[in-house]
Amino acid sequence: MKLYGYWRSSASYRVRIALNLKRAAYEQVPVHLVKQEQFSPDYLALSPSGVVPALVTDDGRVLLQSLAICEWLDETVSGPNLLPDNEYDRARTRAIAQLIACDVHPLGNTRVQAYLRAEMGQDDARMTAWLHKWITTGLAAVEAMIEGSTRFAVGNRASLADICIVPQLYNARRFSVDLTPYPKLLAIDEEAARQQPFIDAAPERQPDAPPP
Repeated sequence: MKLYGYWRSSASYRVRIALNLKRAAYEQVPVHLVKQEQFSPDYLALSPSGVVPALVTDDGRVLLQSLAICEWLDETVSGPNLLPDNEYDRARTRAIAQLIACDVHPLGNTRVQAYLRAEMGQDDARMTAWLHKWITTGLAAVEAMIEGSTRFAVGNRASLADICIVPQLYNARRFSVDLTPYPKLLAIDEEAARQQPFIDAAPERQPDAPPP
């Protein structure tokens, strides 16, 4: 398989974690978002919306959207399940993942920031306030959705929820968001940081990441 993505894209980060948890072999193909390589004719032929990631399967089919890719991996690739066995827990897992991927992440991604700056005249201070507003609103909701004391968001095994939580916390730190109000999320992040699939998926460890 080939994963088209960008080292600092949280959506690409999610799929890297899922591939690693499934122990799937894949090749990374960098798409430099800052250089706008996502709008090249070749990449738009894969992903008409011009966003990453895109996953090309072994038989040449193209899959888009990080959550859809993760669920496809869960359905077709052997390895630890990314969704719990219990129906209620599966619904909770999807709810957390969708809250992050659909409600929080899109409001702070690169193209939204570029539009707010170029078309709406937002300066850095207002942009920071915008980002903090939606990140903290989302993290507070996820913190409240985590039931009981478990190693991960839903139970004691990493799931699709954690695949979304860890990259979102990475983004929050990039934008200097205070994470102390979210002890459950920080505990999940600490647990993930001890597991090799999450370690290997970290942005700074990717082949297209700039040198330290």
